[in-house]
Amino acid sequence: MINIRFAEEKDLEQILDIYNEIIINTTAVYDYDPHTIAMRAAWFEAKKKDGYPVFVAEENNEIVGFSSFGPFRVWAAYQFSVENSVYVAAAHRGKGIGKLLIPPLVEAAKKKGLHVMIASIDASNLASLVLHKSFGFEEVAHFKQVGYKFGRWLDLKFLQLILNHDL
Repeated sequence: MINIRFAEEKDLEQILDIYNEIIINTTAVYDYDPHTIAMRAAWFEAKKKDGYPVFVAEENNEIVGFSSFGPFRVWAAYQFSVENSVYVAAAHRGKGIGKLLIPPLVEAAKKKGLHVMIASIDASNLASLVLHKSFGFEEVAHFKQVGYKFGRWLDLKFLQLILNHDL
């Protein structure tokens, strides 16, 4: 059984392993170099300091995925918009773990009084596009050839979910 819970410091090494595999082998993260445990610890501390949640999917004491959100842009007018991240370990993709990691993000964002959640997804990542659309995210932008990885240009799509129509 998969348990979704708030991440703890003890989870950082497994979170880092998932993230680095994604950097090395996929276009889900537009970065080239694996991160260090110090980088992941600083990321986690910043999330805690700024009040942004990090959730993990745990199965048999193994972290099989994680999700979070953070600021969409740094300027004040964007304070009610956040960008989400959902990552699943390679051996566990396609098992519905992403579907378990998005609802707590949406609920946490609503509780914080946020207005919009944005997902930035590589245009070739059909699984992530379908996943987000299944939760009501709508495609609002398609940026052509904005990233370069693995010897090719990458397109990026923005999807958004309006969380609170009353603001």
